[in-house]
Order: sequence, then structure tokens, then C-alpha cells
Amino acid sequence: MAKDHKIKTPHHYRVSAKNREYFTANLAQLISAAVPLQDTLASLQESSKSRNLQKAIAQMRLDIDDGMPLWKTLQRSGIVSSQTLALVQFGEQSGNLPENLHIAARQEEKQRILRGKMGSALTYPMFVLSITAVVGIGVAWFLLPRLAETFNGLDIELPLISRIFINIGTFLGNNGWWFVPLFLGVGFIVAFVVFISPKTRSIGQRLLLKTPGVAPLIHQIETSRFGYLMSTLLNAGLPVTQALVLMQQSTESPPYKKFYAFLANAFDNGDSFKTSFSKLKKSQKMLPAPVQQMVVAGEKSGNLSQTLLDISRIYEEKADTSTQNLESILEPILLIIVWLGVLGVAVAVILPVYSLVSGLQT
Repeated sequence: MAKDHKIKTPHHYRVSAKNREYFTANLAQLISAAVPLQDTLASLQESSKSRNLQKAIAQMRLDIDDGMPLWKTLQRSGIVSSQTLALVQFGEQSGNLPENLHIAARQEEKQRILRGKMGSALTYPMFVLSITAVVGIGVAWFLLPRLAETFNGLDIELPLISRIFINIGTFLGNNGWWFVPLFLGVGFIVAFVVFISPKTRSIGQRLLLKTPGVAPLIHQIETSRFGYLMSTLLNAGLPVTQALVLMQQSTESPPYKKFYAFLANAFDNGDSFKTSFSKLKKSQKMLPAPVQQMVVAGEKSGNLSQTLLDISRIYEEKADTSTQNLESILEPILLIIVWLGVLGVAVAVILPVYSLVSGLQT
């Protein structure tokens, strides 16, 4: 007979990547120290500052009381990644749960580091562009209408650029109270849909993969992820096909999802990496030719796991270099964008004044 406290309908809790890493790392440490599972979960629930994580652990403790294995309770709570879930399940079945939990913890840390590199490369340009947009809107809303009033009182023919800025100023002076909030709101919604919403952020991923300077960095990060995650999953005893399926589930990039799905299907049909790469014409866009050669060589020599780890290290260093170079490249580009905006306003103001002075002299 089922216990009264059994939760029949599981609830998936959303926790941040930081809290997920904290949970996985501490779970691995306590399990390795032979602390009983219920005591481990109780300790993590008490020490966690995340309310959602506390609720998830409380649900897990009830599920454990009902006789569920750890991997099943983690699946019901939804607080860990698909790779961690597979590692825990395989670890419980093989008797290597502590080792697999440590692998999962290192994976979470690696994921955080890779996300941080991408974020650090984009934070500075986004900040500068946001400040530029705010200043530009402020000038257009408050300064240009006054210039429009001044120039409208002058009996001179205004240059085209001045007329454009004056029309903008006049429009914002009359309609800025509703147009500016609408413009900012639409911009926020577009950014949310393209880059943040789980259902549609694949659009942003596709755009970034076509953005000069950013696309090579994304490919390097994905290559580093491929090497590290595949190596750790294979070391944990997972078959190549299952590891590739987990790679497909873990990445947010649509092209890489298709790439890993193709490889998993090829391996399921008995192909090797060499055969799989040769069947996919655009495979070198996902993994560079030198990487494919290293993978094939590692597969032939039986040292695939170590080869993948070497690939991860090489491309992690390349990603570090690309991140620094990207910031150096974007800095002058951003300065040029700001300079063009300032120059446009200055020319629009100076040309009518120059025309007026020339008219007075004649």
C-alpha cells in the first residue's frame, strides 16, 4: 500500500545554473563521504538559499522514502541536466555512483565556464550599445525639438540631413510620450523572443552563428564542449550513441543539435566517426577538419576518450584567445558607431548655422 505522503504527480522546478552546480557538486561530495542519501538531501535542503531548490529536494526526499532510485527522483524534480541524469542512472546501475556524480559536477562547472566566456564577450558591446541608444533617444527627444523650433524661424533652406533631424525632433516633441515607451517595449520584446525565450531563442543562436567575429567563438566553444562532454561521458561507461544523444539534448544551437542527431543515428546504424563525417557534407562547419582527423585517429587507436579531452583543451585555449580578440575588435567598431551618431547631429546643427552666416556676409 502506498504511503500517504507519496507525491503522485511530479513537479519540475526551475533552478539557476549556479544552484544546479551547487547541488550537483555537494551531492557528489557527501555521497563520496558515505553520508546516507536522506541525510545528504536534508543537509542540502537546509543549506540551500534557493526556494525552488528547497522544494525540489523536499519532493526528492519523499520520493526516496517511497523507494524510488536517485536518478528517478532527479528526473521527477527536473533540476539537473540530461547528462547529469544519465550519469546518475548509469552510476546507480553500475555501482559507480560517487565517481559519476563527480564527473557530473565537473561537467556543470565546465558548462558554467563556457557560458561565462560567451557572456563576457557580449556584455561589453551590449552595454555600450544600450548606453548609446539611451543617450541618442534623450538627445532626439529633448534637444532636437528645440533645434527644430530655432531653425523653423530662420529664413534659410536647410540641408537634407538637417531636415531629417528636424523632422525627427518635431515628431518626438509631439509624440515622444507614447512613441519612446513603445519603441523600448518592442525592442525588449524582440530581444526576449530572439535571445531569452526557451521556445524561440534558437533564432538568436542562428543569428549569432552568422555574425562575424562571434561565429568563430561559438564554434570554438561548441568544439571544446564536444571534446570535454564526450570524453567524460565515454569515461563514465556510456556508449557513443547515448553520449551523442545527450550532446544533442544539451546544446542550444540548432545546427549542432542536427549534427549530433545525425551522428547518433549514424552510430545507431553501425557507422564509425570516419564514415559519419564523410556522409555529412557540411560536417566541417560543425567540427573543423583537424578535429575530425584527431577523432578518427583516436577511434582507430582505441584512445578516443583522451583524444577528445585533448581537443577540449586546445579549443578552450582558442576560445580564450578569441574572446580577448573579439573585445579588441568590437571596441573600435563601437567607437565608430558612437562617432557617426555624434557627427550626424553636429553636421545637422552646424550646416544651417554655416548657411546663415554665409547669407549674412553676402
